[in-house]
Amino acid sequence: MAHALVKKRSRPTFGRAPLAMAEARKQLPLLAETLEKHPEFGAVKITKRGKPVLAVLSWDLYESVVETMEIMSDPELMAAFRQGVKEIEEGKAIPLEQFKRELGL
Repeated sequence: MAHALVKKRSRPTFGRAPLAMAEARKQLPLLAETLEKHPEFGAVKITKRGKPVLAVLSWDLYESVVETMEIMSDPELMAAFRQGVKEIEEGKAIPLEQFKRELGL
């Protein structure tokens, strides 16, 4: 089901359908407000002459994407992550409550 940005000042709806640059320009303040209030919308694809040229996303989502890229680009951190996943899969993890008790939390 494709949704489009509505022209009213009410909450617009988004879907997978791209938004033309001209319409995005008109709706930018409302687009920003909506993406902040409804993070489930993710990013909105903006097109120019039918070709994708921009993605508009909330600041929180942007920060999350940047942080994820930083983590994934750190070989040591990713090695530790993979090791932790392997240990969980092998049943070597301890329950959170036990971990907290051991740390005195």
